[in-house]
Amino acid sequence: MNNQRGTSIQRAASVVAQGDIIAYPTEGVFGLGCNPFNEQAVESLIKLKARSSEKGLIIIAANRRQLEPLIAPISEAIDEQLRASWPGPVTWILPAATTASELLTGGRTTIAARVTAHRAAAELCEACGHALVSTSANVSGHSPCLDATAVDATFTNLGYIVDLPVGDLQGPTPIFDGVSGKQLR
Repeated sequence: MNNQRGTSIQRAASVVAQGDIIAYPTEGVFGLGCNPFNEQAVESLIKLKARSSEKGLIIIAANRRQLEPLIAPISEAIDEQLRASWPGPVTWILPAATTASELLTGGRTTIAARVTAHRAAAELCEACGHALVSTSANVSGHSPCLDATAVDATFTNLGYIVDLPVGDLQGPTPIFDGVSGKQLR
């Protein structure tokens, strides 16, 4: 347990700016995050989780504007669905911008994104000035961590753990397909 823990959103944002990985609370579980525009940080996060790079990663943001560099233009019908569910604990699979890293998309033409309603996660995105990678804090195939103590016991050498509570959602957020509207998780 060599991780620094605390409640400072500014400290966490500083660690992200340095290209490191953080853990932070989301709507239902702890997430691991980094700057989605820093390819080396994203690669490190995938290795840390022992996750296949073909799975892709979820991106969270404090507002729609932060997602614009990663999402291609969407139809009015999809936009209506997003407005009805964001900010909130709903992740959508959307068309990816051509500039979005394959590490984020898993090599697909889509990307998973959410405008979070979790106060600490939204404040963290605001403090970073951009969206964040948000993948559950667990080694691939294991249950996600629900608090900072579990994260600290599971991972060593994270840049920072934001030691604040997760939201009221029981487990990870549901995921919907932005084209069909069908729930995928």
